Amino acid sequence: MATVNKNLSNYDFSLVPSARRMKFGVVVAEWNENITEGLFKGARDALLGCDCEESNIIRKNVPGSFELPLAAQFFFESTDVDAVICLGSVIQGETKHFDYVCQGTALGIKDVSLKYNKPVIFGVLTDNTMQQAIDRSGGKHGNKGTEAAISAIKMVNLSSKF
Repeated sequence: MATVNKNLSNYDFSLVPSARRMKFGVVVAEWNENITEGLFKGARDALLGCDCEESNIIRKNVPGSFELPLAAQFFFESTDVDAVICLGSVIQGETKHFDYVCQGTALGIKDVSLKYNKPVIFGVLTDNTMQQAIDRSGGKHGNKGTEAAISAIKMVNLSSKF
């Protein structure tokens, strides 16, 4: 397991590029809201910790993780955001539905990123159990939302170097 003995939220924000002039769309899935709200808190706190203006964090909700890519596309078509952070939680059930949602969401997020040549960050937990999701959304393994926000900042910064 990749997160064993690793806390996803351990960042020295002084070593991360400043997000002072960056603007972010954050799309949050409503499904497994108790998890995705924790992810949003981690992302928001990380963005603010890296000097992003609160007014430059624009949040939109979608019903579930499968809808995250289309909302990211809406952001690029309707706003001037530098990156979109997609936050969701898919937990394994008894059917193959989990596999289809996870694959479609991941490929959709990648496709939007390449279509618009802008960062779209995959901050979607794909866990086997609710406890694993809790552990990764502000629990003992930190917060994947924090990691997603740091990735967004670093990718926006990298894009300015080309």
